[in-house]
Amino acid sequence: MKIFVKTFGCTFNKRDSEIIKGVLSTNQFEIVDSEEKADIIVVNSCGVKDQTQSKIIFYIESLNKPVYLGGCLPKILDLKNIKNVKGVFDTNTINNLPNQINGEIKELFSSKKLNKLELPVQQDSEDTLIIQISEGCLGDCNYCATKFARGKLKSYSISDIVNAIKGFKGTRVNLTSQDTGCYGYDIDTNLANLLKEMVKLEGDFIVRVGMMNPEHILKFLPDFVEIFKDKRFMRFLHIPIQSGSNKILKEMNRKYTLEQFKELVNALRKDIPDIHIATDIIIGYPTETEEDFLETKKFLEEMNFEVLNLSKYTARPGTYSKKNLKPLKSEIVKERSIIFDKFIKK
Repeated sequence: MKIFVKTFGCTFNKRDSEIIKGVLSTNQFEIVDSEEKADIIVVNSCGVKDQTQSKIIFYIESLNKPVYLGGCLPKILDLKNIKNVKGVFDTNTINNLPNQINGEIKELFSSKKLNKLELPVQQDSEDTLIIQISEGCLGDCNYCATKFARGKLKSYSISDIVNAIKGFKGTRVNLTSQDTGCYGYDIDTNLANLLKEMVKLEGDFIVRVGMMNPEHILKFLPDFVEIFKDKRFMRFLHIPIQSGSNKILKEMNRKYTLEQFKELVNALRKDIPDIHIATDIIIGYPTETEEDFLETKKFLEEMNFEVLNLSKYTARPGTYSKKNLKPLKSEIVKERSIIFDKFIKK
């Protein structure tokens, strides 16, 4: 049976898709490179934004073939009855996908996380290796639905991660998670300790460390900065702030202040002068006032980030903000978005 795997979303999802391909191919399924060649489509979905969700549903309904839907959406929305969906599975059951397809099982969910480093993989690139260092997070942000799909933090051991990288002949390793900053908190270690072991590995590759929330990295900042000076680490970090207003950060249930965020960024820039820092901003959170918006704009002007990712707030299913907060008028959000777009172009 021929299967095409369609991926939406983040680097972590891309690795999940490589694992899905590995699991299927070791169970006598043939992985093909287009929908036209396939008997079945496996969709690995993203649940972060309404816009992406709509795009995924449109894609599925436009197909004229059976679809098995995985990724984050199945635990955020009930999509098992939409057109073409033969079955849904969550992020903890990708190892059982062959049984689901062969048995035509409608739903395949589990609360028990896998050690995905132990599963077969069919990599998309020989030059770039994606390594999942953990899954889930320690946060409970009021706007985020991803936590429903990925759950609480499960970190993989340093030895398992190092062994997964040993012998890699390519040029780049991407470390990924929902939050690399909290890696190891559940197994009595941290990201700095992992990176210390990675620099001992042989190879000509550089390492990119994926998105990290600021509150965790502050707890071991000196150790992190010291190891990150090593030239094998890409001089790029993605550290989302989400708002430049302490009031909004608190109402989002983010676990840091602007002052702590500045402390982190300033320390990184001082000790690693060539570092590039990317951050994220949510525009139009339901409780965001004009004053909060202007505080955010001022903060961004002050910090002068190398990369700035802007997203309009969307009310995701099951979240605190969707259930309890009234959205801002769309014209207000649009106006603020236009102002930020002009700010970025400067």
